[in-house]
Order: sequence, then C-alpha cells, then structure tokens
Amino acid sequence: MKRNILIIAILLLVIAFSGKAQQIMNTPPRDGVVDKSERIEKKPIPYPWVRNADYVWEKRLWRVIDMREKMNQPMYFPEIPHNNWRSFMTIMMDAIKEGSLTAYDASSPTDEFILSMPYKELMQKVEKADSMQLQRSYPPYDFYDTVIVKKLNTTDIKKIRIKEDWFFDKQRSMLEVRIIGICPVIDVFNDDGTLRGEKALFWIYFPEARPILAKTEVFNRFNGAAKLTYDDFFWKRMFSSYIYKVDNQYDRKIKEYATGIDAILESERIKEDLFNFEQQLWEY
Repeated sequence: MKRNILIIAILLLVIAFSGKAQQIMNTPPRDGVVDKSERIEKKPIPYPWVRNADYVWEKRLWRVIDMREKMNQPMYFPEIPHNNWRSFMTIMMDAIKEGSLTAYDASSPTDEFILSMPYKELMQKVEKADSMQLQRSYPPYDFYDTVIVKKLNTTDIKKIRIKEDWFFDKQRSMLEVRIIGICPVIDVFNDDGTLRGEKALFWIYFPEARPILAKTEVFNRFNGAAKLTYDDFFWKRMFSSYIYKVDNQYDRKIKEYATGIDAILESERIKEDLFNFEQQLWEY
C-alpha cells in the first residue's frame, strides 16, 4: 500500500515538473536585464484650481509642432509599435477607435469643440477615395472602373497644432499655460505631386487626453531606464514649436499679414512680448 502511494506521489511530481518545464520553454526570453512592467499605472498631475476672480489676464496662442524636428522626433517614432512604445498619433487614433477619446470636427474656422465625430465617421471624412480605371490581367483584357481608398497612416501625420491659454493667477502670482486642444495636420498634394497645402483632421480636447497620455511611454533620449510619459512630455514642454496665430481683433493668422522671414520674425516677436510681460510684472 505504501509502495503504491509512493509511486503515485512520484508520478504527480514528475507531471508537475514537466508542466512547469513546458511553461518555461514556452515563455519567451527576457529582452533586457530586468523584467520591465508592461503597463504604466500613473495619473496626470492635477492642475491647480484657479478662481474666476483671480483670473486677471489671458492670451491665447496657436502653435505648430513639427515632429520632423530633432527635438520632437520622440513623438513621431516608432513607426511600428514595439516594447510598449507607440507614436503619439498611434496612441490618439487607438484611443478614438476604442471610444476612450473624443474627436471633434476641425472644419470650423473658430477651432472650437462643437461637433463630435465617432471613429467610423471620422475615417470616412479623412480617408480619400479615388475612382480609377484598371485593365484586367486576363482575356479579353477589358477596362473596368474601381474605387481605391487611401487609408490614413499615422506616419503621414508630421505636424500637430496646439491651442493653449497663457494666463496670470493673481492668487498665486504666477503666469501659467494650459494646453486646450490638439489638432493633427497632414499635407495635401496635387496630382503631379506638388504640395497644395495642409489639412486639419480633427481636434482633441487635451484635458480629456491627459489620463491616456499619462499611461503611455515616450522614448527618453537621456535615460532609457527612467520612464517618461507623453503627459510629462507636454507638462515639461519638452517640444519645439512656433506660433502661427495669436488672438486678435481681426481673427487672422500670421501668414495672412506676413510671409517668409517676416512671419518668422512676427512669431518670435510674440514670444518676446510674452516673456517681457512676465518680467515686467515683478518690476518695482
């Protein structure tokens, strides 16, 4: 009897170890020195509360972030997601598709968040459908009409626009900035391949996107072991940009009254005026 119990116990141990060994063999090798957490469980830093009575000065700016610039390239890459890294636009499109982020129509000239669009409607609007005539590859080699839809690829988006408010909080005696919205932009080309202009795709309300950005990792150029999120990237203003519009009585962009080097100088002048305003607050 004891011998049978011993045999059964040995068989159970053999089965358990074989199952564990099989599990180890099926587990992929560790890609690195230590096991990195699969997911970042982090909440965005809350904004300080500002009373309406302390909100005594405001200036609205519109900027362009060109992701082809070296400083902004962590937002554009990787083109293919891997190792928990995704490009900024891949994160935005995935969030809109799953319904955790709302896209707003960008056709309004006021850049307001008025008309929301579901993912399917958004794709129908931004994706281009062209009718073409093709020839069959088998007899009688006749021609037929077909429709080819050009899918939106996140790598085609190389610029984003941001709308932000600079304000002075009298209670804390601070000049602060809050990003209000983000709008991806794509280049539009003529049939001959020449650049025709830019097209704004949709607006995203930035405070709604912050919880998503706080859980997604952006490449840290200085220390790969220190995790940096997209929310940190915007909070610390680790991007390079230029101003293309400031609120004015004519509601016009810089390019409407200045071109070339004059437009660049006008953008720098607005930055300088904002800097001087903050400095002059503390002159006695």
